[in-house]
Amino acid sequence: MNSNLEFEKPIRELENKINELKGFAKDNSLDLTHEIDILSNKLENMKREVYENLSPWQKVKLARLQERPTSLDYIKKLITDFTQLHGDRYFGNDRAIIAGIGMFEGIPVTVIGQQKGKDLDENIRRNFGMPHPEGYRKALRLMEQAAKFNRPIITFVDTPGAYPGLGAEERGQGEAIAVNLMTMSRLKTPIISVVIGEGGSGGALALGVADRVCMLENSIYSVISPEGLSSILWKDSNLAPVAADIMKLTAQDLMSLKVIDTIIKEPLGGAHKDLDITANNMKQYILGELKELRKLTHNELLDRRYKKLRSIGVYEQV
Repeated sequence: MNSNLEFEKPIRELENKINELKGFAKDNSLDLTHEIDILSNKLENMKREVYENLSPWQKVKLARLQERPTSLDYIKKLITDFTQLHGDRYFGNDRAIIAGIGMFEGIPVTVIGQQKGKDLDENIRRNFGMPHPEGYRKALRLMEQAAKFNRPIITFVDTPGAYPGLGAEERGQGEAIAVNLMTMSRLKTPIISVVIGEGGSGGALALGVADRVCMLENSIYSVISPEGLSSILWKDSNLAPVAADIMKLTAQDLMSLKVIDTIIKEPLGGAHKDLDITANNMKQYILGELKELRKLTHNELLDRRYKKLRSIGVYEQV
């Protein structure tokens, strides 16, 4: 799949030149191996130069990329015997949140993830990954069930934010998110949260109160979108790239601020370049953390989670 990211344009142009040269050599029975190798080396150097020096705004674009793997993609790679469960037992089923039970490396787990679409039709069905209150209540139902049966919880965060529509507000969007925050802080079972794309505001945080919070290398996590911030501060959404620079929303920024626990490496160019590598890196991290968390008593688990949450934002005044 080819993205339309502007900063990738030189890379795409060089890739096209290499492919044209290979085709020309094949059609004319010519040995152009040396020339192709030179261009291929140039391409690899160009990729490293571009992808290892992305600006915050470029990472926002990459995190939002439609080709980027979704929660279901990772569930298919990591979870065996996955059984999806539906509905909040109050209003209905929200397709923006995928939730169910399955096996992770022999460990029974509950998995909950925000789900975007792969195309326009699916995005409409999934509400572009923006959950309604019933989605968060479905997640809450499964999390409480997980604690009852002592199953660890794995959440995948990928949303621009909770849906702000009139119906969602009427059905208690704010209350649903608040209850999730409170309940997750008290659940007596390990929780690992992975930001795989966008982590937008309270809509993301409703699945993000966890013992371990990690982010994929090119994901973002913030209280508001860059467009929203620039509209509020400067009355101009076109200044979103400037806003992204000051928001500290990248995985690297949040790691330095100790908001998250680790950064999961992606293939050069993004998770969509090689899902298997990304999923394997994620698996190794989750497995290692689960082994440690499952050794803790319930009281130890809750005490450490409390201290972790209280330590976010602590600073020394000089």
